[in-house]
Amino acid sequence: MTATISTAPPVIVKRLYSATWLDYLHHVENTSSHLKRVFFHLGVMWIEDMGNEGISHARFNKLFTMLFAFWFARIEEIEFDLLGGCVIEKPQNQGAAPDEVLYIGEDSPRYVEGEPRRVNLSESRVPDLVVEIADTTLASDLDEKKQLYLALEITEYWVVDVKGKRVIAFRLVDGKYRECTESVALTGLPIELLEQTLNRMDNTNGNAALWFAAQIAKLPVGAIE
Repeated sequence: MTATISTAPPVIVKRLYSATWLDYLHHVENTSSHLKRVFFHLGVMWIEDMGNEGISHARFNKLFTMLFAFWFARIEEIEFDLLGGCVIEKPQNQGAAPDEVLYIGEDSPRYVEGEPRRVNLSESRVPDLVVEIADTTLASDLDEKKQLYLALEITEYWVVDVKGKRVIAFRLVDGKYRECTESVALTGLPIELLEQTLNRMDNTNGNAALWFAAQIAKLPVGAIE
C-alpha cells in the first residue's frame, strides 16, 4: 500500500509500506533531482519531494556550512569533510539522504569509479555528525529519521528547527539517543550558541555566521582541541 502525506508546501512525502531494498534502490538510482530525498528503514521507504528548495531551508542549510567552516578554521592541522546531500546507507537495511554529513579527521569516504555513488556504512566509518534542516519536516526529523540515524549508529544528530530557531541535538549513549547541550563532535561547542546564532537570522545568513565566528573567537583554546 502506498500513502501520500502532504506537509506544509513545498514538501510532499510519499511513503511505501512493506518496501524492499530493491524498491529503495530503484528509486534512489533513478531520482534525477537532488531535491528528491529517499529514505529506507524497517521495510518503510519514503521520498521527500521538496520541489524547488524553499528560501528558509536554503538559507539555514548554507548557514551551517559557514558555521562549520568558521569552527574548524580555528583548529590547526585538522581535516574535515562536509558532504551535504550525500546518500548514506547500510545495504539491505537503511538508507538516508541527510542535509549535512560531517566527517572529522582522516578516512572520510572516497568515491571509486564503477561503485555506487553513495556512502556504504558497512565499509566506511560512520559520520561524526548528521544534520537535518527542519523547515516543514520537523515531526519526521524528530521521529522516523531519528530512529533511522540511530539504527545507522550516527554518533551525533542535530535537528535545526527553522521556525522555532532552535537546535535539538542528540548524542548516542549506550545504544540510545540522549539530548545534549554541548556538542561532542565539535568539542566544546554549546548548542545554546548555535541557537543564539539562529536568533540573529533576519534576511541574511552571512551576518549571523560572522557573529558566530566572533563568539567562538572568545572561547578558550582548550574548548576546541
